[in-house]
Amino acid sequence: MGAEMGGRKGLRAALAAGKCLHPASVFDAPTAILAERIGYEVGILGGSVAALTVLGAPDLILLTLSEFVEQARRICRASALPLMCDADHGYGNALNVMRAVQELEAAGVAGMTIEDTLLPRPFGPAVPGGQVISRDEAVGKMRAALAARRDPDLLIVGRSSALEAAGLEEAIGRARAFEEAGVDAVMLTGIKRREELEAVAAATRGMLMLGQVGPALADDALLAANRVCFQIRGHQTYMAALEAAHRTLMAMRQGTPPGELAGLAARPLVMQAERREEFDRSIAAFLGG
Repeated sequence: MGAEMGGRKGLRAALAAGKCLHPASVFDAPTAILAERIGYEVGILGGSVAALTVLGAPDLILLTLSEFVEQARRICRASALPLMCDADHGYGNALNVMRAVQELEAAGVAGMTIEDTLLPRPFGPAVPGGQVISRDEAVGKMRAALAARRDPDLLIVGRSSALEAAGLEEAIGRARAFEEAGVDAVMLTGIKRREELEAVAAATRGMLMLGQVGPALADDALLAANRVCFQIRGHQTYMAALEAAHRTLMAMRQGTPPGELAGLAARPLVMQAERREEFDRSIAAFLGG
């Protein structure tokens, strides 16, 4: 529903409005439905959250493209909330990136990030800050992603981990190279200081996106003034759901009667999450109810 109902155009308009959006972290159909009803402009499906939801596994690139796409498809089918996806490294080389873009576009997502991190983790000792592929290969992935999309409104975001892996100068160089390749926005991870953000903003010209930031950058006006249109605050939605599930299971195991459990969703909230009004209209129209 997200793409078919104008979600991609709506997302582009929202990102161009001159303010910094904070996406709703969603992981399934009900969370996307609730985020849409609350009024979020955009949702995000993180790779780490998808791995937890689908596999019960950490973010080690164990989730396959088809598994990730199907989870995104379920979300987009149930909600008109524009969905951004963390497509990691595109599940391989530039040709795999093209396949990832084709599949996620068909699933209905509004946009995706493609990153330059060397994934999955290579053999050997871990490198502080991680490792990135060469700049030439990273640019090739961005060009491949842009060539693969059919809908020009699908948002292709070039994401770089170069700040932590190779320093600010290399991060700026990659951001500029991604822009020259034609991406719709650049996302940089690891920016913690105002000076870093201002240096990136001065050296680039397009929309910027950030992951989680420290207290020095927790100012929407500052972010918007430096063309940051999208900043991820984390994936607390899943963590809250996990804590609630654990608490409820533990209480029932310890003998708490169902009627005495705390923190359960009230029936009106459940009806929102299951789109009960929509289905009641269909029942009345087509089942003679």
